[in-house]
Order: sequence, then structure tokens, then C-alpha cells
Amino acid sequence: MPKPPQSTQVLRQFRVVFNAVKTHFQHVEKQAGLGGAQVWALSLVAESPGLGVSALAQAMDIHQSTASNLVKALVQRGLLTSTRDDRDRRLMHLAITDDGRAVLGKAPGPWSGVLPDALARLDEATLDRLHADLAILIRELGSDADAASARTPLAQL
Repeated sequence: MPKPPQSTQVLRQFRVVFNAVKTHFQHVEKQAGLGGAQVWALSLVAESPGLGVSALAQAMDIHQSTASNLVKALVQRGLLTSTRDDRDRRLMHLAITDDGRAVLGKAPGPWSGVLPDALARLDEATLDRLHADLAILIRELGSDADAASARTPLAQL
């Protein structure tokens, strides 16, 4: 059998990556009963009690409105608590509840997701090549590439 064209081989690699991400998020949801982004948010608050919504958004590299929506859902489910800052009433301090810790204990890792975890383990030279090559691919996608989606959690795509 002849070797498939390089573009087909790369497409297959993307399929493997997308399937790994999708499978992980499905497993997280099945085990923890929460979406991947919610589990990641819970884990960050567990690591840094008192974390604010802005800091959470920054840590997850998502829009603040997206982080606010995640927090609102987690507070409504009783998995996080949110208290106003005594000095600046606009600021909220987040804390994980016992129920939140229980849910987090059920969630398979990595809590940030398999792709961010794998990327964090790559060396700088590999990341530089990926960054440059993906920028070229995104340029080729043209108007179909939505730059705003760059700050949307993978679990929500």
C-alpha cells in the first residue's frame, strides 16, 4: 500500500490529538459529573484558596466572563463559596467546599486537561516550532479561524 500524502498523515495526527482531548473530557464528566473546565477551575481554587475570578481567568487563560460563568455554576452547585472582599466589595474570594473536594477527588487527572498537560511537558524548542507551524496553519484557515476562540476552554469547544 502506498504511503498516504503528508497532509493526510498530519490530519490523522490532529484526529489523534482531538480524540485524546475528547476522550479525557468524557472520562472526567463521567467520573466527576462536571465538565473539564469546571474541574480545572475547582482544582485551581483548591490550590489557591481566596483566589479571585480575575486571577482564575488568568490562570486558565480564558475570558473573565467565562471564568465568572464557571464560578457561578460551581457556587450554585455548592462546590465553591464566594465572599466579597472587606475593603473592595467588587472583589470576590473563592474557596472550595467539602463537596467540591469530594468531586475533585473523583476526577481523573490531569485536571487542566491532557493537552495543556502534554504541552507543559514539551521543551522550549518543540514549543517554538509548534507555535510557528500552527500560526501558518491558522493563517491558511483564513476567515474560518476565529481568533476569539483562542481563549475558550477546550472542553467548551
